[in-house]
Order: sequence, then C-alpha cells, then structure tokens
Amino acid sequence: MNTKLLLPNRFKRIGWFILIPAIIIYLLAVVFDLNIKLPDSKVFALYSNQFTLGHAYSESTPTRQICILQDGNYTLTLIGLLAIAGAILVGFSKEKQEDEFIAKTRLESLVWAVYVNYAILAFCFLFFFSFEFLQVMIYNMFTILLFFIARFYYVLNKFNKSLTREK
Repeated sequence: MNTKLLLPNRFKRIGWFILIPAIIIYLLAVVFDLNIKLPDSKVFALYSNQFTLGHAYSESTPTRQICILQDGNYTLTLIGLLAIAGAILVGFSKEKQEDEFIAKTRLESLVWAVYVNYAILAFCFLFFFSFEFLQVMIYNMFTILLFFIARFYYVLNKFNKSLTREK
C-alpha cells in the first residue's frame, strides 16, 4: 500500500478524539431517543423534495426545489460529519512503525471490510424495505470505515500479543 497517501501518525489521536464522542453522542441522540438539538436555522439544500420533509403535496407549491434555503437542523449532520472525519483520521493515519506487515494488514482489512459491508448490505436488500431500508443505507455510510478500523486494530493487537508471548 502506498504510504504517501496515508496521513501522518499524529492525526490518529485527533481522529480518536473526534470519533469516540461522535459515536457516543449519536447513540444518545438516536438509539436512546435523547433530544440533542442545535437551534433550528435556515440551511442550504441543493435539492429538496417536500414529501421527504414530511409536507403534504399541494398543487399550489412545487414538490421539488433546487438550491434553496429551508428550515432545518444540523445536529445529525454535524455528528455524521464528525464521525466520518474521525474515522478517516483513525483509519488512514500511519502507524509509528509503518512496515510491510502493517501495509499488508491495512490492505487486507480494507478488502475484508468491503466484503463484510456488502454482504450485510445484500442481506438488508432482501429483508428491509421502505423507510427501514433508508435507515440501513444511512448506517451503511459509516460501517465500512468502522469495520475496517475494528479489523485492522484487532489484527495488529493480536499480532502484538503473539510477539509479547514469544519474548
């Protein structure tokens, strides 16, 4: 794997500092239905379909609009952006000692994460429909990075433990 594309090691700590709180806040907000809301404000939307925003169809107002300001809340958007940024910083920062084994493990973990992610997605295509499938697709944006990080650090930890036992 070309290490020129990886971020410096110092970004990993920043990534963990962003990723862990973002996941905790997301779980509190969505899973436990805790209302964490930023103040509502006008937000810019490239495309808006009023039906998806919960408004009833009215013949006097168009249902689809392009490049508009609308009332909205950035809370989950901000949490999602923080989670993505944190996961990218954690997953794609160099290790302190970046060698061929780590590069191979990183590549294998990435391929493994893609396989697992799309296997789960195929399962969801078969058994989830309507709004529930939309929720699956939202989670799917994050799972590939999380699967990659989990497997990569699991394999590195397992390898480091085996080295410790040999000494």
